[in-house]
Amino acid sequence: MAKTLRDYSTPAVANVLVGPAVNVGNGNFEIRTGLISMVQASQFYGLPSEDANAHLQHFLELCDTIDIKDVAQDSIRLRLFPFSLTGKAKQWFYQNKEAVDTWNKCSATFLAKLFPMSKTSALRGKISNFQQSSLESIPKAWERLQEYIRACPHHGMEDWLVLQNFYEGLTAMSKGHVDAAAGGAFLSLTISQATALIEKMVANQSWGEGRKPQKGSQSAKETELLAAKINLLLQKMDGTIINTNTVQAIDSHIV
Repeated sequence: MAKTLRDYSTPAVANVLVGPAVNVGNGNFEIRTGLISMVQASQFYGLPSEDANAHLQHFLELCDTIDIKDVAQDSIRLRLFPFSLTGKAKQWFYQNKEAVDTWNKCSATFLAKLFPMSKTSALRGKISNFQQSSLESIPKAWERLQEYIRACPHHGMEDWLVLQNFYEGLTAMSKGHVDAAAGGAFLSLTISQATALIEKMVANQSWGEGRKPQKGSQSAKETELLAAKINLLLQKMDGTIINTNTVQAIDSHIV
């Protein structure tokens, strides 16, 4: 039967995009609703502020808890992955069916598309040009650097360069603290020694924080001084002869 003009303008199921066919070998499996809900609880939209690496890490952690007899892990991952996406990210998945028909291709294409080169370059710049702020402690500075590294695990810089850049980005005072802790020069340490030293400083959480004033210590001195003056006044009222410099002596002793 020939199509009418209206038929050409009517949506058809055949035009609805679907995901790739998943090769499950000789077996078959059913995805339980509870598992789909767990995956959908942390969906990826494809926004610039989102972290594609972190999303993939969380998704893989969930998939690793699933074990279905005679079904490969990659098949489970590929079947579940669309449920972890929404918005623009899900549209991208369905529009690139041939590029995501295996898990290896899917994960690689996902990161290439949704973790663009510009984001990689920006994070590499933050790692290679790291600078400690004037009010930032050494532990806080190190933790911030680690956040950049976690966000861009493919930064491509070797450990020795990351450590050297971190040291060079410290303030002069912090460099002095690090050198002193290293027993002379931080750059004379090996990679493992330098990393262990910084991690120890982070665990200590006291380097660069500065000494905080002890609340109540000054008021305690003032109370002690006041009590001494009252005691002298009572002695004077009782007729006890005291040296006129006694109060000043007490002041200087307590302060």
